[in-house]
Amino acid sequence: MLTRRHIRVKVMQCIYALIQSKDDSLEKQSKFLEDSIENMFTLYLLMLSLLKEVQHFSASQVALSSKKYLENATDDFPNKEKFINNKLLLQIAKNPLLKDELEHRKLKNWYLNEEYVKLIYKEIVDSERYVAYMQTPTSTYEEDRQLIKSIFEEIIAPNEKIYDYFEDDKLTWVDDIPIVNTFILKQLKKVKEANEPKFFLPELLKDEEDMHYAKQLLSKTLLNNAEWEKEIEGKTPNWDKDRIAGIDSILLKMAICELLSFSSIPEKVTINEFLEIAKEYSTPKSSIFINGILDKLVKEYKAEGRLNKMGRGLL
Repeated sequence: MLTRRHIRVKVMQCIYALIQSKDDSLEKQSKFLEDSIENMFTLYLLMLSLLKEVQHFSASQVALSSKKYLENATDDFPNKEKFINNKLLLQIAKNPLLKDELEHRKLKNWYLNEEYVKLIYKEIVDSERYVAYMQTPTSTYEEDRQLIKSIFEEIIAPNEKIYDYFEDDKLTWVDDIPIVNTFILKQLKKVKEANEPKFFLPELLKDEEDMHYAKQLLSKTLLNNAEWEKEIEGKTPNWDKDRIAGIDSILLKMAICELLSFSSIPEKVTINEFLEIAKEYSTPKSSIFINGILDKLVKEYKAEGRLNKMGRGLL
């Protein structure tokens, strides 16, 4: 679920938080990194379970309408229960692994904040896609999948109130929301009726090596901070270090650390990854500035024999 670029962003956030708090405890920042990565999976579970809660709420509305105590949006449709029996929606709502994970983590966010479920439900039943879907009594799995994908892409993912709710809950989720939403959307595009429940409970990291990489990048960047600063100063004679944007300084140090301390990562991969992160998180000209410095450093490291890379994909 998490790529190496996402991991680099998490490390960058940790270093930035350390600078802002003036807390030089490596142990505390390492714990912050682990929690930040783990909390991303919590966010994924909450976003996915929002579909589960919408299904439950919809079922309660159908039950109420059957008692004729109030008019319901489903009254004019040939099959009032079509949406709550949507095959993909049921795949998620009845997923035993998702249920267990939510209970294990004590994630009752939507139960405690049902107004968000009602808000999403109202937007769904008011949408043209929902109305068109409900006009026929039956549908194929593919038609069911297309509806849920559209609901997530057009109603849930861009919802500003949901975004604000998560932003208020955990600050690091601000950057995680687009990543999680994109991942869920990819899942909804490729899910099949025959998929096992574990399809919706992916591994957060590809393997243990990714967490090891994250912790090593954090610790080596911080422990060698003075050394990395000297490397940068030597390539920016016309720039006082205080004039370099804070994020640019962090990204440069991380990139230098990765170039010199991670022999299995090709220098082109390192440079490209940090340039992309700079484009997204720093100033408009940051990527050009960072690229110029890293290009000079790589040439210098190669000439001095300091850039010792090994492994596949280095040609």
